[in-house]
Amino acid sequence: MRARTAPVVIGHRGAPGYRPEHTRGSYELAFQLGADAVEPDIVATRDGVLVLRHENEISGTTDVADHAEFADRRTTKEVDGVPLTGWFTEDFTWDELSTLRAKERIPALRQASSTFDGHYPLLRLRDLLELIDRTAEGGRIGGGERGGAGGRAASGPGLVAELKHATYFEAAGLPLDELFSAELADAGWTDRSGVVVESFEHTVLAKLHGRGFRGRRVYLVESTGAPADRVAALGSAAPGYDTDLTLRGLYAIGSAASAANKMDGISVETTQVLSSGSVSVALFGEDDSADVGAVTSDLVDLAHSAGLAVFCWTLRPENGMLPDEFRTAGPDSEWGDWRRYFSILLHSGVDGVFADHPDLAVAVRDGR
Repeated sequence: MRARTAPVVIGHRGAPGYRPEHTRGSYELAFQLGADAVEPDIVATRDGVLVLRHENEISGTTDVADHAEFADRRTTKEVDGVPLTGWFTEDFTWDELSTLRAKERIPALRQASSTFDGHYPLLRLRDLLELIDRTAEGGRIGGGERGGAGGRAASGPGLVAELKHATYFEAAGLPLDELFSAELADAGWTDRSGVVVESFEHTVLAKLHGRGFRGRRVYLVESTGAPADRVAALGSAAPGYDTDLTLRGLYAIGSAASAANKMDGISVETTQVLSSGSVSVALFGEDDSADVGAVTSDLVDLAHSAGLAVFCWTLRPENGMLPDEFRTAGPDSEWGDWRRYFSILLHSGVDGVFADHPDLAVAVRDGR
């Protein structure tokens, strides 16, 4: 088992606790608040431009429904087996999407962020790469220097890019591995340290290796269901994510004979790190103690023994986003016992955490 070090803090879609996600304001604020890296979700347009949105269906995070000229684009599609109705990035060119403005995804919980609705246009991946370059040049990278997967290299902030719905986009003629590799090359990022790519689909990560990507690759694993690439290939017989989290499955991910199939890490939900009924975790620092309300599973140690780094998502302070044992009296939008929750996760042995409020995670990690 590797020695435990302070985990990196990754601004999940920037700093969406304070600004609408995936906007320039959100990413800039994340770095100002000390994030070691930021995580964009990446989808594609009809003309092959990579844009930053949590999903390819964008009615919940943009003002597309207010644009009469796009009313006829509203449709129903099945994405990774789920029927969705709305507006989809692959039905727009980038020039069309650039006319839209972002809005807060969960305004009931984040009313302050929703005051910025309509303020920011959408971003392309290339826009974020340029922003990171400027941030590094200006020295506005907050926090301490941290390396490793998802961490900040000495050259500046890190990037943890998630490729969304890769099998779906490939079927639409928009292979994300090819588009992403070309984007890095165009931006001069091919050999940039601190670049991590993650996906819920192992296939696209393997294809990236074949295209010469030599950054770190992290496999996202949900607590239920099966990956879309497996389902596409095997149908109802596709093994679920749970098979990946067995000791055999973890060693297959971290020790595959093929370099293309060998991953550098896994990224899991916070609930997979916390597990009732296990031995409680001892926390560090004079203000922390063993916690009986939530305890850690053995997943982190098992993954480390398989040579895999471990990241978890997503640290959020609102009552409506916290496990029951960390909620306090008050509305869902009120912050609960987030400090205790964050502290347990940050001291669980994980190598990195994704946070919507990077400053809170940094403060707990650094004992402030």
